[in-house]
Amino acid sequence: MAKLTTCVAFSALFFFFLHRRPLRANGAKYDVVALGAVGDGKTGSSEAFLRSWKSACESKGPSIIYVPSGKFLLEKSIEFVGPYEGGPIGIRIDGSPVAPSDYKVIGSAYSWLPFHNVDGVYLSGGTLDGRHRVGEMQGFFRYKTFHIVINRCENVMVHGVKVFTNGDTPNTDGIHIQYSFDVTILNLRIATGDDCVSITQGTSNAWGEDILCGPGHGISVSSLGKTIEEEGLENVTIMSVTLSRTTNGLRIKTWGRPSSAFARNFRFQHVVMSDVQNPIIIDQNYCPHNENCPGQDSGVQVSNITYEDIRGTSATRVVLKFDCSTETPCTGIQMKDVNLTYKDQPAAALCVNANGAAEGQIQPSNCLAASDCDAL
Repeated sequence: MAKLTTCVAFSALFFFFLHRRPLRANGAKYDVVALGAVGDGKTGSSEAFLRSWKSACESKGPSIIYVPSGKFLLEKSIEFVGPYEGGPIGIRIDGSPVAPSDYKVIGSAYSWLPFHNVDGVYLSGGTLDGRHRVGEMQGFFRYKTFHIVINRCENVMVHGVKVFTNGDTPNTDGIHIQYSFDVTILNLRIATGDDCVSITQGTSNAWGEDILCGPGHGISVSSLGKTIEEEGLENVTIMSVTLSRTTNGLRIKTWGRPSSAFARNFRFQHVVMSDVQNPIIIDQNYCPHNENCPGQDSGVQVSNITYEDIRGTSATRVVLKFDCSTETPCTGIQMKDVNLTYKDQPAAALCVNANGAAEGQIQPSNCLAASDCDAL
């Protein structure tokens, strides 16, 4: 189950949060069917869900919103808005809320099922059906469609979630985290057309563990430094990950232009890769369409990044690429027991403006430059 604490959590396709804390069985129970929902997958049930939420919010004590078996069409964007008098509110899903097949129905709404201004909401069970089809998205003005977004949140846990989307659906990140702290994501199975997990500016103290990714673009620190004044990203641990046939493995990507942002104190640990195109990559020269950044250096400071017990196979010869900024070189990179191969042939590593140290078995050979601090 998941607890949402003082945050906005939203998704263009669907949301889902799980947390270890059990729902309270003795709370007031509000069955969406009793309040007018129809589980035939065709009849709009948005108003019934809102009535259930309103009743739970007005309850003086703990409450449970219950979604029984069946498919419930939520034909428009629904905002679950707090605060509420009692609490906590549990949402137990045995059935499947279903998004409209035509995404134009939700029009300018930024998300399908957002929560605003809540503290202590728990969700468990069921399937949220985003009904994503690429053909229906063509020409739609809002093409980017994250599945789960954790935005301006604190103390959030996502556990036991599965996200399945075709590998050719662009911009369909599995879980995206921004402007949040103390976020834990555990036991995830993600197949998507973009990053399985993306973490970006304004985030600190994030922990990800037991993640299976593929297809997709891997685990990414994505697109830092787009603006000059931007919050940084720090204290991130990603461990016990399996990546299969993904575009990237472990990636840090920053815009190639001035910025006050930073990425520091990361640990990638116990990662297995199978046929990954870019297993380990830091790219500080991101400049899509060569607009507003050619000839500039990234101002994002990348420092104290540890890669430990990383092993597996690459789909390309260059298995490790650190392409860092001339203005702000990468510092404090630590490589420990990294073993990546390419078709049983010698693999290659490329380091530009990257400083750090290596220990244990390193394949391909270490290309990091030792800085003054590293040499001490």
